Amino acid sequence: MTDTAATIAPTKATSVEAGGIEAIPPSKRHGSPWQLFATWTAPNLEFATIFVGVIAVAFFGLGFWQAMAALVLGTAAGALTQGILSTWGPREGLAQLVLSRTAFGYRGNILPAAINTIMAGLGWFAVNSVSGAFALSTLTGMPTWIALVIIVVLEVAVAFIGHDLVQVFERYASYILGAIFIIATITIFVHAPLTVKGNGFSFAGFTLAAGAAFGYAAGWNPYAADYSRYLKKATSKITIGWAAGLGNLISCVVLMAAGAAAATIAGFNPDDPTSSFTASMPVVIRDLTLIAIAVGAIAANALNIYSGAMSFLAAGIKIRFSLRRAIIALGFGIIGFFIALSAVINASLSGTYENFLLVIAYWISPWLGVVLVDRFLRRGTEIGTLVTEKAKYRNAAGILAFLFGLVVSVLLFSNQTFFTGFLAKAPSPIGDLTAIVGFVLSAVAYYFLFKAFKPALGGPLDATPDVVIGVDAADDVA
Repeated sequence: MTDTAATIAPTKATSVEAGGIEAIPPSKRHGSPWQLFATWTAPNLEFATIFVGVIAVAFFGLGFWQAMAALVLGTAAGALTQGILSTWGPREGLAQLVLSRTAFGYRGNILPAAINTIMAGLGWFAVNSVSGAFALSTLTGMPTWIALVIIVVLEVAVAFIGHDLVQVFERYASYILGAIFIIATITIFVHAPLTVKGNGFSFAGFTLAAGAAFGYAAGWNPYAADYSRYLKKATSKITIGWAAGLGNLISCVVLMAAGAAAATIAGFNPDDPTSSFTASMPVVIRDLTLIAIAVGAIAANALNIYSGAMSFLAAGIKIRFSLRRAIIALGFGIIGFFIALSAVINASLSGTYENFLLVIAYWISPWLGVVLVDRFLRRGTEIGTLVTEKAKYRNAAGILAFLFGLVVSVLLFSNQTFFTGFLAKAPSPIGDLTAIVGFVLSAVAYYFLFKAFKPALGGPLDATPDVVIGVDAADDVA
């Protein structure tokens, strides 16, 4: 067997990671599972996380403690699945949306891969770049568009180089940003009364806040194995799961709590959340927080661009350049810049952020339902023979279950400014139950469709090859 994947891993953090989505061979495996704690802590140390907490109080009308209950519940669900999916990376050394091929088939997997490409490489990229640009502009007084250029260049540079630099950047960013945001959070709680007259519990507000928090935390789920696939095959799954899950959970809950608390401070303006969030801080802490918001955007978008490029290739796009992942990451950065620039010109993303978070939950939930049940049904079998480009493996059960859960849940329970589901219009407001309904419907549907369609299974698990060859469409080696 030719080890065509041997060249894809860099020898040092500053070397550009070549190749695309090929499997990582044993000779190139490295790292500690606890590096995933930093990997999933740093990208959440940004203003987009804080704003989820702001939304729960300022937009959904919850009191602080009611908001926190919803935010913790939604975040915990997303962190749990983040931990589970992260354990899948080391066995075959494959990216998350490549592993998704067993549930959807090679062609069927194009849909979730394309959705994640758009959401990660473009949607999240624009959201985070704008928040970072506003923070840098507020700090320095430079025009926002210049601040945006600086932020985007740094984001793309890290993602262009690849996995090892991303991991190093996230590790050191988690130390620095973590310290700054802890101080900022303490400062906010010192000034926050945690009570807002007229705010209290509402079931509708609770489900909306929980759905937004889940959308944020679970937004990293389609990336999970991308950053654990370099770990050695024998690495403890329990350690991987705890490291990835806790990194996601703790960082999100702390910053969402800061946002919810800030929204209770008199005079807080949700239309100008960055300035309002830092208004009560001493000058030094304010400036450090603004720097942290800008750096946090870079930490988040380095992952978004990197995994967006991985998802693009997982759709089966054939690009023969040896630096195809890096080149695609650069392309996403350029396109994402213009999307972010249009948002900067319009002054804010706050009007659409709530919808964006919920829409993310809408598609990720049924995708999770399908891939988790698929993994359960394939326990004890290998998947390497199914996910290669030349196998052309088919599994109609996955795409049918996914679409069933997605369409039915949205039609009945969606609660968006552009569309409200039939049951969401009920006289007694129920908020937004789309995510949980979509997950359950797709999971149950896939179980029965799998039994009915009987898609191909791989051989016994101990027959898994050391290197799965032919995963990338540009790899001609079978």
